Amino acid sequence: MADDANGPVYYVISDLHIGGDEQLAKVDFLDELLEFLERLETTDEDVELLINGDAFGLWEFTEIDGLAKFDFLTETYPELFEQLRATGESIPITLLPGNHDSEFAAYDKYVQRLADYNVDLVQSKSITRPVGDRTIWFEHGHQQDPNNRFEDFGNPYETPLGYFYNTHVTSRAGQLSERGRYNWLKDVQAVTPTERVPHWLLSKYFYREMNPVLRYAVIPFLLLFNISIILAVLAGLDVAGIWTMPVETADAILSQLGLIGEAVHFILVVNAAVAGVILLVGIPVYLILRDIGETVDRFGLSESDLTVDPDEPYKEAAREVFADRPETAVFCYGHTHRPKVNEVEGRLLVNTGTWLKRLHRRDVIVGVLPPVFYPSYQLCVVRIASEPEGVVVEYEEIEKPSPSTDEITLTERLLTLGREPNPELPDRSVVDDEIPDAASNVRD
Repeated sequence: MADDANGPVYYVISDLHIGGDEQLAKVDFLDELLEFLERLETTDEDVELLINGDAFGLWEFTEIDGLAKFDFLTETYPELFEQLRATGESIPITLLPGNHDSEFAAYDKYVQRLADYNVDLVQSKSITRPVGDRTIWFEHGHQQDPNNRFEDFGNPYETPLGYFYNTHVTSRAGQLSERGRYNWLKDVQAVTPTERVPHWLLSKYFYREMNPVLRYAVIPFLLLFNISIILAVLAGLDVAGIWTMPVETADAILSQLGLIGEAVHFILVVNAAVAGVILLVGIPVYLILRDIGETVDRFGLSESDLTVDPDEPYKEAAREVFADRPETAVFCYGHTHRPKVNEVEGRLLVNTGTWLKRLHRRDVIVGVLPPVFYPSYQLCVVRIASEPEGVVVEYEEIEKPSPSTDEITLTERLLTLGREPNPELPDRSVVDDEIPDAASNVRD
C-alpha cells in the first residue's frame, strides 16, 4: 500500500439490502459489487471501505431467526463473503448497522461472525474518521427517521413502525412475487416514499396484471376522459341555456376522419355521459370528505406523516454535529436512498444513495391513466479524501444498465413520451481543509 501524505481515502456505500424471504434473496447487482470489491483488493491507495448501514436485509427474513439469518446469507452468497474476506485482508472494511440490519447492534456474536470475513462491525449509532485536519461523521440515518428510530439503540426487542411494514409488507411481497404475470412485487422495497405504494400497485396491476383485452379496451376511454369532463360541463351549460355547443361543427370535423372519427365520436359521447354522472355524484362526495377531513384535523388525529422528510431532519442533525464538533467537514448518511449533496453551514451533508433498484414516478401525458414507474439503477460509491484544495467528496457511478426495456411496456413508454427519467449523481464538492468560522467555505 502506498502512503498518502493527506491521509486515508474513504469509499462509502450503503443500503444494499442483501437478503430476505424468497424473491428478495435475488441480488441484481451482485456482479458489480464483487467487481468493486476486487478492485479495492488491489488498490494502491490508503483506503478504508465503510458500509454505512443496511448492508443486509435482516428485517426481511420472517421464516428464520437470529444467527440463522447470517448462516443463510453466507450459504446463499458464498462468493460475496469470500470476496469480503479477500478484500478485508488488503484494506480495512467497517460496517455500521442500519435499521434493516439492526440486529448487528443487538448481538455481540455478530461481531465475531463478521470478523471471520475481515469485516469490522461497529455496534454504534455513528463513527468519525479523520480527513486531513478535519473529520467525517458517519451514521446510517434511521435515527433521524421517527418511523425507524430506536429509542434504546441495540435493544433486540424494540420494533419501530418500519419493522412491521417490512415484515408484513416487504417480506410478504417477496413470498408472493413469482405469482404475478411478471415477477415485480418484490420491488416494493424500491418504492419511496411509502405513500406511493398504492399508486405503484395500481400502476402494476393496470400495465402488467390486467387482462390485455380489457386494458386496451379501456385505454381509449381513459385517454379522452379529460376532454369528456369538459364536454360534460359544456353540455350542462347548453342544457341550462347559458352557452350553446357547436355540435354541428364538431360533427363535421369528426366525419372527415371516417371510421376513426366515428369511433372518437362514440367514445366522447359515452365518456361525456359517464363524466356527467361522476360530476353529479362527485361534488357532494367531495364536500362530505372535505368536511370529514376538517373534523379529523380538529381532533388532532392526523398530525404525523407516514414517511420522513428526505432532507430537513438530516440538515438539523448535521447542524447539531457541526455545532458540537466544529472540526467536522462532512456529515455522511444513507437510509433515504437518494444520492444527494447539500451545503449546511459551510459543510457538506452527503447521502450515499442505494444499490437497490430505484423507481421514478412519471404521470402520463394525457388522460386519467395510472402513473408509470420507471426503474433505474444508480449504483454509486462516495469517495471522500483530503486533497490539496481541501476535503473532496466525489460520486463514482458503477455502470449497470437500467432494466426499463424489460420492465416498462411499449404502452407505458408511449404514454410517458418525453418524460423518461434521467437521474444524475451529484457533482464533485470541496470543503476547505480549515475549521470554519461563520463564513461559508464550500466550493463546487
